[in-house]
Amino acid sequence: MTQPLWGIDLGGTKIEGVIVPSLDNPQPILRTRIDTEGYKGYEHIIGQIDNLVQQMKKQSGMQPTRIGLGTPGVLDPILQTMKNCNSTALNGQPLKKDLEEKLGIPCVLANDANCFALAETHWGVVKEKAPNAQVVFGIIMGTGVGGGIVINGHVWNGKHGIAGEWGHNFLDESGGSCYCGQTGCVETVLSGPGLQRYYKSITGSMLSLKDILAHALQGNDPAAIKTIDRLNHFFGKAVSVITNLLDPDVIVVGGGVGNIDSIYTAGMESLHKFIFNNRVDVQILKPSLGDSAGVFGAAALVA
Repeated sequence: MTQPLWGIDLGGTKIEGVIVPSLDNPQPILRTRIDTEGYKGYEHIIGQIDNLVQQMKKQSGMQPTRIGLGTPGVLDPILQTMKNCNSTALNGQPLKKDLEEKLGIPCVLANDANCFALAETHWGVVKEKAPNAQVVFGIIMGTGVGGGIVINGHVWNGKHGIAGEWGHNFLDESGGSCYCGQTGCVETVLSGPGLQRYYKSITGSMLSLKDILAHALQGNDPAAIKTIDRLNHFFGKAVSVITNLLDPDVIVVGGGVGNIDSIYTAGMESLHKFIFNNRVDVQILKPSLGDSAGVFGAAALVA
């Protein structure tokens, strides 16, 4: 009998845990969450993860043999320390080693974009609409921009642990400086805050992305229309790099910006202009798991 899959999604404000029976049956046996309380420091975060696991053991009456963990950054495969985490208390810390010592079992780590891509591959829109897909690229376009690669059902991490970090490729100088130290990253152009900054640069007014989109759809705000047109143009240009390099079967687009319908029409037209091919066959899809993707993907890491 196969062991149930245990997954934990380590977020900035919440730590969520799930137990599912198997890859073939993702109906949760248990799903629960607690506060991260990351402001109390790294050791406290380790303690909170342990607290959640102990709660899960008690509530389920089960004992895990391995746990998958979705993280806000990546584990450096050489140094075995965390990097690129927006939960900065994790950076430079041996999270995998410390968790394995605390929990007494092996842990498998991957960043949140990889977990998103993995969940949508095994249980989400990829399984529904492209079940034979071998290469899946998962995009998260929200407050930031990230990406993850799944090949034949498994996360591809890469030599440096940064495979899929599409958000920090160069796209256009107009994006301005990025927190990573570079200029014009995909994230500076296509993220929600990047779109808001662009709108403000035209109008002097800061609007929410929701309001910018509403104004563009109403057709009475030229700056909003220009902002969304720019998004569609650069979405296609940025995705052409993924397509030329990886040539994936499917690209799944999550995050708040991924809810903007025009990227699947005008954005696809833009992709056609930039791709090194005479047509576009790659499917670009909206995800189906919503907020569940992160924790379910963490569970799939140990399958």
